[in-house]
Amino acid sequence: MGELEKIVKAYDVRGRTDTGELDVDAASRLGAGFAHFVGTPQVAVGRDCRTSSPAIASAFIDGARSEGVGVVELGEVATDMVYYYSGVADMPGAVITASHNPAEYNGIKMCHRAAAPIGADTGLRTIKEYAESVEVGSPVGTIETVDPRAGYVDHVLGLVDADIIAPLTVACDGGNGMAGVVLEDVFGRLRAELLGLYLEPDGTFPNHPADPLDPDNLVDLMDFMQRHAPDLGVAFDGDADRAFFIDDQRAPVPGSTTTAIIADWFLAREPGATVVHNLITSRAVPETIERAGGKPVRTRVGHSYIKQVMAETGAVFGGEHSGHYYFRDNFRADSGMLAMLVLLQVLSEAGEPLSVLRTRYEPYAVSGEINTRVADQAAAMNRVAEAFSNGSHDFLDGLTVSFEDRWFNLRPSNTEPLLRLNVEAPDPDAVADLVENVRDVIAGG
Repeated sequence: MGELEKIVKAYDVRGRTDTGELDVDAASRLGAGFAHFVGTPQVAVGRDCRTSSPAIASAFIDGARSEGVGVVELGEVATDMVYYYSGVADMPGAVITASHNPAEYNGIKMCHRAAAPIGADTGLRTIKEYAESVEVGSPVGTIETVDPRAGYVDHVLGLVDADIIAPLTVACDGGNGMAGVVLEDVFGRLRAELLGLYLEPDGTFPNHPADPLDPDNLVDLMDFMQRHAPDLGVAFDGDADRAFFIDDQRAPVPGSTTTAIIADWFLAREPGATVVHNLITSRAVPETIERAGGKPVRTRVGHSYIKQVMAETGAVFGGEHSGHYYFRDNFRADSGMLAMLVLLQVLSEAGEPLSVLRTRYEPYAVSGEINTRVADQAAAMNRVAEAFSNGSHDFLDGLTVSFEDRWFNLRPSNTEPLLRLNVEAPDPDAVADLVENVRDVIAGG
């Protein structure tokens, strides 16, 4: 596989690269492709703290400038800071990051003006085709440096009522990723107290991988919370567009629960509003939205789908089980920081701990995402569809099979020979039973 194919993937633009053999020419050609595609006088470019990011960012910037496009260089920033700047400056943006992936990975996330998504069907293929054919010339476009931190902090705090947030204690594990760039600035303007862990950006991720969906990566935060007894724990992923929450009793909070809580909060302020959720969130999410008088809209997994549907429906909020939370007034972009601030306001207004509040939004048992390696994804999916033909089938994203009191979704990974299974049922025993039955069929049993 060539270097361009390693960088160009369906996760906006993602790829695994060996930093010792990185062909920066590929990044330069992608910069040219991006600039050519968006067709604007300027683009904004940021990067994360990975050791390969400066070289990739420099090459990407040179490629964009070779198209005569000016570049606003944002430096080391969280992904949602690039989305913020794209929104307020009304220009396309790109950030060099591999999000939650290991240190040896890197890639590029791109957006249109106002943080509008660029997905596989809305530009990535065009960018890739141009990048494969272009001969990159000398950089002729202008370049300037902008520090977006102060404006970003004003922006996210302006989307909540910061004065209402109580003097709660919050343990935040930055995972040595990009959340640490602005966390102290945000908490410096709140009555809440920040208890920081691994806030120093370090692209080698020396303490643990910055992937909060892996329970192994929450061990240090759990121990930290046991020592300090905070009101809330927050684990950010590597580029800080995603946040995972832990309640005051040190119990992880599923993304579906957080989505339901935040949706309820928004609907109390905007009765009748639309809220978008992806198809693997708990049934409790649309039920909560409907109970609050809102309109739930179900969509595929993935930020480009969520953002597009939010734009089409005017949705006030969108949530994914994976810990991505999208806000209309944040240019429909996802932000772990803003999700944390909203949750802090929810807790402050409720006057009760998260361990109590969450119980109203968790009527079902869930499996979490279970990955199974398979030789033939399509064949395994067909076996499952046939074995569970007595359920209602939905093919919006993979296969969803629904029964009266339980359901499961089985989706193929786009980048690995895996099938991803999510199950929900009335109780843990029912979940375990359905998981076992589906996995037996996947295995050919």
